[in-house]
Amino acid sequence: MSLIVSLTGDIATCHQLRRKVFIEEQAVPEAEEVDGKDGEALHFLAEKDGIPIGCARILLKADAGKIGRVCVLADGRGAGVGAALIKACVDHLRTLESAKKAVLGSQCHAIPFYEGLGFTAFGPVYDDAGIDHRDMELML
Repeated sequence: MSLIVSLTGDIATCHQLRRKVFIEEQAVPEAEEVDGKDGEALHFLAEKDGIPIGCARILLKADAGKIGRVCVLADGRGAGVGAALIKACVDHLRTLESAKKAVLGSQCHAIPFYEGLGFTAFGPVYDDAGIDHRDMELML
């Protein structure tokens, strides 16, 4: 498997991936998934053998980069794609002088995954689009 994760301007492909995972699989309402913030975000696309399989985005706020909309198509899960996306986001944030930490809202079932990548959970569990989440951070 040849996996490449890179910054992308192909937001349409990211939207297609996110629609499949969040709207179709997880039943997230479209109005919540499409939040109007993609124009201000940095987007990362994961491709396996040239085929888009996952994506993520970063929103920059003060000294933090908020990683979000992380998704991997079902047939690519468990193969390191999600970890590669998070690593690419964190590596990019480390190149930005203003970024002191990476933050994200993790679905509760994914907390161990993010902990394995160095993130620490904080704060209470909260509902986001009908799914329990918890905030996590990684100091850069």
